[in-house]
This record gives sequence, structure tokens and C-alpha cells, in this order.
Amino acid sequence: MSLYTEWTDMVVDYVKTKGENAFWAEYSKLEKSIYKDLLANHKEAKNTTINELAKNYDSTVEFAMGFMDGINDSLKNPYDLESINADTELVLDLNLETLYFNMLDAKAEYLYTLPQWDGIFSVEKRNEMQKQYKESKIIRNLDKVGRNDACPCGSGKKYKKCCGKDK
Repeated sequence: MSLYTEWTDMVVDYVKTKGENAFWAEYSKLEKSIYKDLLANHKEAKNTTINELAKNYDSTVEFAMGFMDGINDSLKNPYDLESINADTELVLDLNLETLYFNMLDAKAEYLYTLPQWDGIFSVEKRNEMQKQYKESKIIRNLDKVGRNDACPCGSGKKYKKCCGKDK
């Protein structure tokens, strides 16, 4: 069984036995600690293993694997999580803009408001990125049919005289 599968199975069991709030309390504590260090040393990629992460941050290999699951999309070179074991050499080379955007998407305020971001992006840049994030979540219907446009059903009539008659 892969470490990634052990992680996902552990989450289910943990939530069943201790509750979702207990899970998030433990996971977010680990996540916040690691991100503080990564962001404080953002100019250099961190070389580590799952075992080292677990040991250095007083956690389990499953929770450290969960951290990898969370950060993977923000790495310049993402990993195949199924192939990672506890001693796989990992290079945590972050795409910082993607990481910030992903933290916004995860609604992880406790992460995207870390003071370490001050040394990476200006307040203006972070506000701009937040605005871009919000804009990316707005759904616009660009294919709206106008009243006097040809009806999309192919009848040849104007929309207002065909399918839009009762609207």
C-alpha cells in the first residue's frame, strides 16, 4: 500500500474516531509550521523526505504525506504522490504565486495571512492576486442570446418569436 493511500485512509479513520475539528486542528498546526519555515526561506528550495518532515515537525508520516498532498500543486515540479515513500528525496521548489493563489482557493486564511508573506509579496501585489482570484471565480454567461438574434434552435426565426417567446 502506498503512503498516499495510507494518508487518505488515515484521514477517514481519524475523522470517524476523533472528529473533523480534531483532524483540522492537528493538520493545520503542522501545515502552518512548515509553511512558516518554507516562506521564511523562500529563496532556496528545501530538500527533505516525508520522514524528515514528520520528525522535524513532531508529526506522523501520514500527516507529513498529507502536507505533500496539499503543497504538490504549488511546486514547480509536482510529484506523483502514489510513488512517494517515506524516504523519497523531495525538493520543495515553490511557485510562490501559485501557492498564494491555492491558499486563497482553499480559503486557508491562517496561511495566506502569515507574516512571512510580507517578505515575498508587497501588500499591493497580494491585494492584486486576491482580486485576480475573485475574478477567476465569477461565472459569466458569454453566450447569452439577444432578443433579436437568430434562435439557437435553428428555426430561422428571431429568438423573441421562437424559444424566447414566453420569457
